[in-house]
Amino acid sequence: MELSEEFSLRQMTVWQFKWKIQQAMASSQQHKLTGLIHIDEFLIGEYETGKIGRSADSKKKMVIVALEILDEKGGVGRAYAQVIDRASSKCFRSFFETYISRDAHIVTDEWKGYLPLKQDYPKLEQVPSKKGKNFKQLHIHIMNIQGWLRGIHHHCSKERLQGYLDEYHFRYNRRAFMGTIFVLLIERMVDCEPIRLNNNKLKTAV
Repeated sequence: MELSEEFSLRQMTVWQFKWKIQQAMASSQQHKLTGLIHIDEFLIGEYETGKIGRSADSKKKMVIVALEILDEKGGVGRAYAQVIDRASSKCFRSFFETYISRDAHIVTDEWKGYLPLKQDYPKLEQVPSKKGKNFKQLHIHIMNIQGWLRGIHHHCSKERLQGYLDEYHFRYNRRAFMGTIFVLLIERMVDCEPIRLNNNKLKTAV
């Protein structure tokens, strides 16, 4: 809204351009997470009476997130997140195959949806969550994502949520290189295939 007023542009025009920028912020998927990785899912959305945990019929958006744990003192590395339909091994597998090395030491809670993945990820370990105490750094990361979405963007549809997750982690994974992050983003935007509007939907041009 601020940019719309400053440059005398329609709010939708500015918002759609932001969406295009977010496409350039998506992971290249060329650098999988290695070492010790903590993984969990979380929900984004307003409180729903009677809907707890991993309710399949919840209106909230479910996200799976992975975070590199560098040391016991709280040091963390890179992270990735992906919108999923439900907390099932099928949805988890797509995320694992895209972002996690098969040699990584993966630690999750005891949710049964992770069990089938142990065949392909032999170092996958399941431990009690203890209300998040065994995943302290990961839960801080999740709370930061939720706070960023609520505090700055207020609301995000499921269809556009992945773009916001990509934006957040593009910035997060380059937090030690803020001096070059803007130039890198411009380079990515130039290299991206054109994205055009068609029937109010963004599609990649042929």
